[in-house]
This record gives sequence, structure tokens and C-alpha cells, in this order.
Amino acid sequence: MIDETTYLNELRAIHARNWPSDVPSEVRYPLGEIPLSDHLRHWGESRPDAPAIIYYGHVTTYGELDALSEAFANALCEAGIGKGDRVAVFLPNCPQFHIVFFGILKLGAVHVPISPLSKAFELRYHLEDSGATALVTLDALMPVVRAVRDDSALNAVFCTSLSEMLPETPTISVPPAVSAPAVTCADAIDLMPALKNTRLDRVTGGDLDSVAALNYTGGTTGMPKGCIHTQRDMVFTGAANWSVSMRAKKDIVWLNFFPEFWIAGENAALIFPMITGSPMILMTRWDPLGFLEAVQAHRATNVAMLVDAAVELMDHPRFGAFDLSSLQSVSVVSFVKKLNMDYRQRWFDLTGTIISEASWGMTETHTSNTFTTGMQDDDYDLHAQPVFVGLPVPGNEFKICDFDTGALLPLGSEGEIVVRMPSLFKGYWNKHEETEVALRDGWLHSGDIGLIDEDGYLHYLGRRKEMLKVKGMSVFPAELESLLGRQPAVAASAVIGRPDAHKGQVPVAFVVLKPEQANKVSAEGLSDWLSAQLSAYKVPEVKLVASLPMTATGKVKKDELEKLLEVPEAQGSL
Repeated sequence: MIDETTYLNELRAIHARNWPSDVPSEVRYPLGEIPLSDHLRHWGESRPDAPAIIYYGHVTTYGELDALSEAFANALCEAGIGKGDRVAVFLPNCPQFHIVFFGILKLGAVHVPISPLSKAFELRYHLEDSGATALVTLDALMPVVRAVRDDSALNAVFCTSLSEMLPETPTISVPPAVSAPAVTCADAIDLMPALKNTRLDRVTGGDLDSVAALNYTGGTTGMPKGCIHTQRDMVFTGAANWSVSMRAKKDIVWLNFFPEFWIAGENAALIFPMITGSPMILMTRWDPLGFLEAVQAHRATNVAMLVDAAVELMDHPRFGAFDLSSLQSVSVVSFVKKLNMDYRQRWFDLTGTIISEASWGMTETHTSNTFTTGMQDDDYDLHAQPVFVGLPVPGNEFKICDFDTGALLPLGSEGEIVVRMPSLFKGYWNKHEETEVALRDGWLHSGDIGLIDEDGYLHYLGRRKEMLKVKGMSVFPAELESLLGRQPAVAASAVIGRPDAHKGQVPVAFVVLKPEQANKVSAEGLSDWLSAQLSAYKVPEVKLVASLPMTATGKVKKDELEKLLEVPEAQGSL
């Protein structure tokens, strides 16, 4: 049996030997360990005229954001909402999201973000599960709210529109849904006018350790669970990531289109910029032309995107017409498409910057728990795929354990990723049994398969429920998806298992071809290509499909792929 203390001490020593020389190994808090809401107050008082949010050219300063969020905290009080009460935020990305987020935190109420793509069934579930008594939404989403309002505990509904925050002359292209005229909703409080007529008394309910947010898991199966997080979790996540990847940079200008209801979007748009009082260029949704215009117009330095988005940018006919020289840090997340050497080299040739894998993380950990800064020399990180996610961010600890016994496994062994860190969630909201299964002795048992190699680097191999057993041997969908991502004809792929009486399971790869390859490539040809590069037991059946079922955060709904097992393959030749 491996002793945990010895294991962790040895791992810390290995990390120290392999730590990038220019990356701090301790968490540093620029303003100290104070609530995130007090970060806003600091910047609002010390830099009131500095831009906080740039929304299609409309600028909200730190002073304005501070005052508007204070007004919303007071508006909640007037509506009978107090500390600990849950406030649902049913909005897409917009400046109002930031206003209500910080108003909720200042009051000490609980932020409950809900995907704006939700239908009535999904919205009803989140409202019932959280017990939210107030909700902020968009005029265009009021029909969904009306369908569930009578069944909820809502006492107050605030409504706003995207177009009211647009400038007269936008600096970048505006999607039609963003510029649509506002719709009057007589059955809701008009948010922005209400804030102008609300008192600005200082609200003091926010603190580091009270419940501050219920971030619902965005898993591809089962009902979402509300992860209890505090402002201390938020501030640690922001400070720890700033310490390893941002500290040496000055004049950071963020650009974000990740959905802010998603915890990765919460980090990127609401938390990271607030740690240092940096400006945020905010887009309501992904738009390649708008992205290129925004980088050029506002000199964005730090961006994160899906690999799919990076490829779409490089394929854009006007990509070369824009000045992207301001970019310093470009990170990508591998969901459908996986980062590979071809994508990295092509991006570097076009922009002069290096794209890197973002990190490993979960809603339960507040995500962004590893980093890959300084690990790209000679494509070291990509040669170590799949999926190389680097070293733990300071304050984070990892170990690999046997799924069934919980016993520690030696370095290089595949097992369950088990983690602990200061930002670890405090439990699942109203789900005691699920909390006990996940949290044991201060460690989160993630359900993810991974390994820590001899140099201390973490590798993510997928969810345990996704791992396949073929004739008793493990097959990881992430490995097959990574390989398919290198096939020039493939636009996207996802792998699941099909039960088989003789083999146990057979991997099945659902593949979306690039449009220009649709009549040239066959499933049989892709199978032959895979056979030349994989052990025979790993080679999947290939099914060509027009698209993949996706979640709002860009993950494949693998439970729905089972319904596609009978879809006929497209015809063609490779």
C-alpha cells in the first residue's frame, strides 16, 4: 500500500524539478484575499473611469459597474430578497449579467446561472431545485419564464434587453438577435430603468465563506446538480490562475464569448478580469468575423476558445485582413476537435502566437485547475497527448486512485483523478448522498480517468462512464477522437461504445466530414486509415453523420448518440 503523505511529498518534489522557471509556484493575491465584490468596489473607487466591459463598442466603466451593481443589490432588498436567497440569472452574455452578478454577491444572496437555451422543463427544474425567489431574464425569454412562473417560488422577475446596451455606432459586427428592438414586458420589472431610480446605499452582506453561487453541472447525462461555491472559491481561482499565467503580463485586455452561465465563462469574463481590474471585451455569442474585428479594434491580448473556433477562424476568408498582433495568450479547449501539431503550426504561421491547451477542471473544482504555460517547446505537450493538461495550479493537489478500492496508484498508472484545492465545492445543493459519494476526506473523486506520468504531468483520458472495455482491454474515446482530429477530412467526431456479445463492447466513432469531403470520403476508408495507426482492438466502427448533438457549452451529448446507431453511413471513397 502506498502511503499518501510520502506519495504527495514525492510528487511535490517532482513538480518542483519540472516547474517552468518563469512561473510562480505560489498563489499571490493582488488585492489580498478579499471578496470578489470588494474587488469591484476597490476598482470602482480607485479607477472609476477605467473600462470594465466593452460590449460591441459600448463601454461600462468600473465606476459605473460598481454603482449599477450596488443599485441592483438595493433593488433586490426592496423586492424582499436577502442574504442567502437564491437569484436565478437567465441571461446570455451582456453587461447586465455582470451588473446582477456583482449585485447578488454584494447582497450576500446566491447567484444561480441558468442557460438561456433552456426550455420550460429545464428552467422549471433549476428554479425548483434551487428554490430561487427572484429571476433576471431577457425580454425574448419571457415566454419561457411565463410558462413556469406560476409553478415556482419567484417573488420578483426583472427583465432587460440586449439592444439597450448597444452604442449608436458599434465597433464590431452585431448579430441580429443582439440588435433586435426591446420588447415591453408589463409582467416584469424593467431592470435598467429600475436601477436608475433605486437608492445606492452600501450593501454589506457579501463575504468570503457564505454560499455565493450554485453552479450547475453541465454533464451530458443525468439531471444537473448545483455545486455550492463561495466568493473565496472565486477569488482563489482568479488569483491562482493569474499567478501562473498572467502575472508577468501588463495591460491585459480580455476577450470573451464563452457563455457566462457556464463556469468557464464565469471565470473568464467575471472573475479573471476583476482580479487585476482589466477591461473585458464581451460578445454575446461566438461570431468569427466579430471576433476578428474585436481583437483589432480593442487590442485584445488574452483569449480562450474551443479548438473548433480556432479552426473556423483560420479557415475564414478574411482572416488575413485583420491585425491580430496584440494577442499574447491564446488558449483552447479540446471538446470535439482536439488540439494537434498541425493546428498549432498553422496558427503560429498565421499569427506568430502559440496556442496551448487550457486546463483540466470541473464545475465542482471551479475549473482552471491545471496549466500548460511553458510546456510547448518542441510540442512537448502535444507529443504527450491525449490529453495533456500539464501541472497543477498552485494550491491544487492531484492523485490517481483505484476506482473501486480508492487505493493510491503508482505514477504512470491509469485510474481515477482525485483532487483537492481551496476552491473545491462545498457539496451538491440539497443532495447529501451524492455529496458523500463525491467528497471523501476533503478530496473530490472526480469520476474522470487520468494518469500522472513520471514527470508529474497530468493526462486526462475521459470520463469513467465513457471508457470502453474491448475484450477486457481499456479503450479511451478521447484517444480515438484525438486521432480523428488529425484526419484532414474530419470536421468533428465523438466515440461511444456498442454492446457486443463476444467483445463486451465495440467502439463506434460518429464522424462529421468537412463539407468539401462529403462525397469523397467513406466510412470504410476512414476505418482503413484508423487501422493503420491503432491496435486492432481499438479500431472503431465509423458512422458518418451530418452533425453531433451538443450541449450549450460545446460538449457532445453522448447519451443521445446511442439513438444514432442505426443511421446509415454516407457513401464515398477515401
